[in-house]
Amino acid sequence: MTLRPRRSVLYVPAANPSALAKARDLAADAIVIDLEDSVAPDQKPAARASAVEAIRAGGFGRREIVLRVNGLHTPWGKEDFEAAVAAAPDAILTPKLEGPDDVMAVAQALRAAGAPERIRLWAMIETPKAVLSAGAIAACAADPDTRLEALVMGLNDLASATRARLTPGRPAALAWLGFCVAAARAHGCDIVDGVYNDFNDAIGFRAECEQGRDFGFDGKTLIHPGQIEICNEVFAPAEAEIATARAILTAFARPENAGKGVIQLEGKMVERLHADMAGRTLALAEGIAALER
Repeated sequence: MTLRPRRSVLYVPAANPSALAKARDLAADAIVIDLEDSVAPDQKPAARASAVEAIRAGGFGRREIVLRVNGLHTPWGKEDFEAAVAAAPDAILTPKLEGPDDVMAVAQALRAAGAPERIRLWAMIETPKAVLSAGAIAACAADPDTRLEALVMGLNDLASATRARLTPGRPAALAWLGFCVAAARAHGCDIVDGVYNDFNDAIGFRAECEQGRDFGFDGKTLIHPGQIEICNEVFAPAEAEIATARAILTAFARPENAGKGVIQLEGKMVERLHADMAGRTLALAEGIAALER
């Protein structure tokens, strides 16, 4: 098993041709070409055309290409979905989904537009209703017709809606983060942490990446290419973790440990669940190596 890494997920404004061109050479695991927040209303038609052209032109290598569209409830939503189907990115990121009915509406829009099965759905969690419905939203992934594969935290919108202050350590957001990670894991979805706004603050950014990793996020959304290197480092298994994972799997593979639920390894008790975790660690390491080749 090899996992697709989603450590670093960089937003790139579709209205910025230079940024789109540079994105092809960046080390981000995923590029989100954005038609929503970063594009002014009068620029949206031109940005949509630029996004389609960039995705069709390709050249992004093994990076995952995601198109963030405007919501179906907006004046631009329908045309964005049609353009997304025409461009055929790896996934479509939809904003302001607040419950399973919204997920189903998006799935219906994709079917109506004739979207190929390989185009997956990512859902923004960026409103109080979305947080409270995170479990129900993630549960939609059980229906293959929804294509739902990942949740993405939109903390700036959440802070605005709740009047919370996103201070260092994010104490106001800890409940949201933990609840949404649990919702994603309960239903087999990946989940990506929100952005860090001060892209000149490398120390604070690293600390928030480490916090997100320790919470269980698969990666973090980014607003600046300068954040990619730290993000990739933090969300990748360290060499010591990889070595430990190999040792655990090797130990459980020994004939004398066949059928055992718990063994001793280097003075510690190790359970079968640790073997499962070790397998995932190695699969992620293999996915990262494949992406970087």
